[in-house]
Amino acid sequence: MSQTSPATGRPHRSAAWFQGDSINAMSSRAWLRSQGHSSSMFDGRPTIGVINSWADTTPCNVSLRQVAEHVKRGVYRAGGFPLELPVMSLGETLMKPTTMLYRNLMAMEVEECIRAYPFDGVVLLAGCDKTTPGMILGLASTDIPGIVVTSGPMLRSIRGTEELGGPSGLWKSYVAHRTGAMDDGIWREIESCVGRSAGHCGVMGSASTMAIVAEALGLTLPGNAAIPAVDSRRLALAEDSGYRIVQMVAEGLLPERILTRAAFDNAITALMAVGGSTNAIIHLTAIARRAGIALTLDDFDRISRRTPVIADVLPVGRRQMEDFFYAGGLPAVVHELGDLLDPDGVTVTGRSLRENCADARSLDARTIRSRDEALQRDGGIAVLRGNLCPDGAVIKHAAASPQLRRHRGRAVVFQNKADLSARIHDRALAVDASSVLVLRDSGPVGGPGMPEWGMLPIPLKLAEQGVTDMVRISDARMSGTSFGTCVLHISPESAVGGVLGLVEDGDEIELDIPNRRLDLLVGDEELARRRERWTPPAHPPRRGFTWLYTQHVDQADKGADFGFLAGRTSAAEQMYQPTDQ
Repeated sequence: MSQTSPATGRPHRSAAWFQGDSINAMSSRAWLRSQGHSSSMFDGRPTIGVINSWADTTPCNVSLRQVAEHVKRGVYRAGGFPLELPVMSLGETLMKPTTMLYRNLMAMEVEECIRAYPFDGVVLLAGCDKTTPGMILGLASTDIPGIVVTSGPMLRSIRGTEELGGPSGLWKSYVAHRTGAMDDGIWREIESCVGRSAGHCGVMGSASTMAIVAEALGLTLPGNAAIPAVDSRRLALAEDSGYRIVQMVAEGLLPERILTRAAFDNAITALMAVGGSTNAIIHLTAIARRAGIALTLDDFDRISRRTPVIADVLPVGRRQMEDFFYAGGLPAVVHELGDLLDPDGVTVTGRSLRENCADARSLDARTIRSRDEALQRDGGIAVLRGNLCPDGAVIKHAAASPQLRRHRGRAVVFQNKADLSARIHDRALAVDASSVLVLRDSGPVGGPGMPEWGMLPIPLKLAEQGVTDMVRISDARMSGTSFGTCVLHISPESAVGGVLGLVEDGDEIELDIPNRRLDLLVGDEELARRRERWTPPAHPPRRGFTWLYTQHVDQADKGADFGFLAGRTSAAEQMYQPTDQ
């Protein structure tokens, strides 16, 4: 078998490990043969890394153990040599304070594994919120062909015949239980009904959103994002992905050819059309910086203004990801979007996104609508500017209350999450339905890691009065399964001197989503006096990766990535070079 790529004429990277009679080549082969691999695996065929984020601690990714076997089946079928390896797994349900703190660490691990091992191409197995962007960040920093396979959404959550709406419904059920509208028995029963199968959250939360983003970027086979985790078609797609990566190696189809400006515009368009999570803005911005693409918050707002929301999926709509799959998934969305998508660019198939989906159609006009019957005429996310967020803030306004899209109210300030937890349900708290709840010290540095604290709870005394939404503002993030009028990602954050850190109780704050404004109605002179008195919030000593993170993380508007990892460096420049002995 050829030891070179037909497209490039260059030797496979793996040849440096396995070819020849040196002691290094012999030992590399010998230790793999100790696993039962035959000598035919070293005949020049491409070596494919199957990089797996499976873990018991990450329920969203638990099905990837089986998925990996089907990927390897496809690699063997195409004449490749698959080698599976684990990387850290980021499970939002269990990791505290947030998996976002470790997304960059995962990206570093994936990148370094790609460089250090004899891989000619990689298949990245991801699922939960930060595993998909973490893996893509690592891939984008190299020049090795790669393809993504996600775990897929879980089956819809149902109690009897009642649709619970997954995590989005869980939030609402919690409020009902807390206010006495739901009894203890039903509340406990819901626990066994919300997650009925393997897979990530079954609504358009961050995990589903990032699977759609990966597909729209061109990094997955068509239809990958929506196939339920327990559907046999997920395993068939995994095998096809294993087969395809061997072909990509032969074709020399590298990430830099896929991750173009057109690909990012298409991904943002898809994000807006499905009413996706605000978290995708941070991840796409970081991925673009790794790929050397200039992407700003203004690009998101520009594309949002021209893109209708056509997917009727929770938390913006009413249905779940299982319904979205039956309706045709992202290929059907691509068909409906038509000329809103860039026709150029290459995906992992070697064809463009629109070519991949040329034969797709919406099979359920209630779930995936036409542009003429859109849920909302513009995208689900808006980017805000103003003196409170000079570098930007975001809001998922498709999930906000219409009456709050223009609102002025007095601030009720919480210094940090501990202060919020201690006082939010105090009946003596000076708050009413018109108040603006403000949480600070929750950004990339302050959190640390920018936790999903942005959907501040409605104070109990107001919830008992029937208040279901308020304007809430923070430098934190919000789960994609969350909802409400929540302004997020305020940049710069309060912990590094942002204006959010200068807000005081009683200050008036004005939110104007139609005009994309968020302003603190306090004069410049008064803000200057407050800034002179401001001191950074005290944090406990940090060590290890947390110390590295807080020293080097960029702000939210730059993707909360490490500045020293921006831009792509070829794997050939930094990979290990075996030497003859």
